[in-house]
Amino acid sequence: MDLQPFGHGHCPWCGEPLEFALDASGGDQDYVEDCQVCCRPILVSVAFDADGEARLSLRREGG
Repeated sequence: MDLQPFGHGHCPWCGEPLEFALDASGGDQDYVEDCQVCCRPILVSVAFDADGEARLSLRREGG
């Protein structure tokens, strides 16, 4: 069984390091998730290449 990969980045609001569980079975994804530290909304964009490698982008949502 393959383990679910994790993506890492920093909150675009407070700069805290964050970890996100990634699921390639859903293809490329865009969703909003609140920062676990400052609770501000983050627009999370995940794109997967042909090899299943993820590219994670974190941007401020609504501000």
